[in-house]
Amino acid sequence: MSNLAGKTVFITGATSGFGAAAARRFAADGVRLVLCGRRTDRLRAIAGELGVPVHAFPLDVRSRASVEKTVASLPPEFASIDILVNNAGLALGIEPAHRASLDDWETMIDTNVKGLIYLTRLILPGMVERRRGHVINLGSVAGRYPYPGGHVYCATKAFVEQFSLALRADLQGTNIRVTNIEPGMCETEFAIVRFKGDVQRAAKLYEGVRRLTAEDIAECIHWAASLPEHVNVNVIEVMPQQQAFNPLNIHREAPGN
Repeated sequence: MSNLAGKTVFITGATSGFGAAAARRFAADGVRLVLCGRRTDRLRAIAGELGVPVHAFPLDVRSRASVEKTVASLPPEFASIDILVNNAGLALGIEPAHRASLDDWETMIDTNVKGLIYLTRLILPGMVERRRGHVINLGSVAGRYPYPGGHVYCATKAFVEQFSLALRADLQGTNIRVTNIEPGMCETEFAIVRFKGDVQRAAKLYEGVRRLTAEDIAECIHWAASLPEHVNVNVIEVMPQQQAFNPLNIHREAPGN
């Protein structure tokens, strides 16, 4: 396994869930961390607990101007990014497409797609110049197995999968690795956000299931990054044992209709 000590890891959406768990997992290796998210109080709390050099700042990845300014103004000791973890993302709503909110659709596209490509495009040139680096994107099994009410969320994660594979093709000969992590059912704040703060509805989603944890996914991220540098893991698709692929849905009409 590669020694990650002293490397610089940039994690988006680091205030909770996969991002916060990944920050803690990488900190155990003695890395330098660049952490961003939208909740300043949580960023301060996480940065204060890690015991490694941390550059933490509030950032909404949907704002291209903010992302550009942030990357351009990274302190010199944090500017050479070795590992980029594009974690920021969300799902909003579960209504069928004809009743879904266009505002929700735009927010998912702006965060899951545009935010990811902004960070990737701005950080890649440095990686290519240094001939080292690893881009780790957080996709979802929803990008492979669509489900009712998933529409735009599923589509954004399918984009992440194809974008990750296309990056691999573009980056041949640069020594840069690209990995797409595709989690299944995992209990974080994801469902609470999706259901607009309805904690009871979110909790019901996980009833009777020994679901994945944020720490499980952080371990997958860390494992992919820790492998010898000649090893590229293209995709990690991971589900709880109790989850499987969606059946093909059939709508049956009553006789006579």
